[in-house]
Amino acid sequence: MTIDHDEIREWVEARGGHPATVTRTEKNGEPGVLRIDFPGFSGEDTLEEISWDDFFAKFEESNLAFVYQQAKASGEPSYFSRLVSRPDDMGGSKAKQGKSKSRKAA
Repeated sequence: MTIDHDEIREWVEARGGHPATVTRTEKNGEPGVLRIDFPGFSGEDTLEEISWDDFFAKFEESNLAFVYQQAKASGEPSYFSRLVSRPDDMGGSKAKQGKSKSRKAA
């Protein structure tokens, strides 16, 4: 689990993905529900690509953390990721933009 923008971006781009928002969830020109889109997977008609700047602005505003898996048991790269509410020990609702923390699973 991480909130480090560089770590998230590197993981996503290494797998050919990009930041996206769910179609028709935006409000007042702001991105809506955030997702990571991997071409060739589901989401083709329901996701719209957005910039990393817009993604991370909404990520911080929504106080999110990024849960991901580096590799499957077979050693192949994993595409598993999830955006979750940021735990208190990673800043919780008090997180400040620009602070980056990462927490590795035990």
